[in-house]
Amino acid sequence: MTEGTAGARSEARGGVLPDAGGEGSEGGGVVSLTDGWENDDEGGRRPEDGAGKGFVVAFGQTMKTWRVRAGMDREEFGRRIGYSAATVASYEQGRRIPSPKTIDRADEAVGAGGLLSVWKEEVEKAQYPVFFQGMAALEKAAVELLMYDTLVVNGLLQTEEYMRALLTMRRPVLDQETIEQRVTARLARHDIFDRWPAPLLSFVLDESVLKRPYGGSDVLRGQLEQILLIGQKRNVEIQVMPLSCEESAGVDGPFTVATRKDGKKSVYAEAQGTSALETNAEQTTLAAARYGIIRSQALPPRESMEFIEGLLGAL
Repeated sequence: MTEGTAGARSEARGGVLPDAGGEGSEGGGVVSLTDGWENDDEGGRRPEDGAGKGFVVAFGQTMKTWRVRAGMDREEFGRRIGYSAATVASYEQGRRIPSPKTIDRADEAVGAGGLLSVWKEEVEKAQYPVFFQGMAALEKAAVELLMYDTLVVNGLLQTEEYMRALLTMRRPVLDQETIEQRVTARLARHDIFDRWPAPLLSFVLDESVLKRPYGGSDVLRGQLEQILLIGQKRNVEIQVMPLSCEESAGVDGPFTVATRKDGKKSVYAEAQGTSALETNAEQTTLAAARYGIIRSQALPPRESMEFIEGLLGAL
């Protein structure tokens, strides 16, 4: 789905926002909202909407109450959870969002007995804009992800340097704090590679993506090295769609198919500030089939790794 396609489909078909599990109405649907770009702007470590901000502020006040009850100032509390007093203040005032691990450490530090840890899921979700929350939950719970990318390297494969290069190029420009917040959020998504049971992850990258030197040749070199490293994982398959390929079922642009444990699928796509999360069974089945065709047209995994090695050697 490219440019205005996602928005056009939403207007034509209507839809509902999926819940955390990715389901919409009984027959499924598609939601399209603004300020997207999964590989470039999926959110940061701050609340992205009004409801999310209110929730995070409430959590911050609760954490402060437990800290004060425990007789700790911000500096001491910060030392115990691994952050500065200034960062603790940001958490307590709802300006920044602590990671789930940080919330667990805070719970232990103040002796909350799990009463802070129970906030983890909702607090984590609040870092994303409304349109991405369903996809973020799907990504965390998926048993299979099928990802086709034609513009930039998929966010799950990006190095920190590549992330910064992309975020720095955004127009209108982003302030440095926002860039840092979004880098932190994206890096946290890489935990998927350490999850067990390991999800099945398939990436098909257009050759042009692997040749664009965003951030310079050194950044691209590090990015290609990371792709090769991740490609060695047993649950990961990475394929390259060569420019020489005369046919491609992926002409409509990048998309992701996520499959849950119960077998239900969702399709996520973004372009030019709009996004769509499709849950209709017919459409998700067709998208998965389309991905299968794309996969068959791309280079096999072993040849793809050799191709990327060649690109790396030419830098």
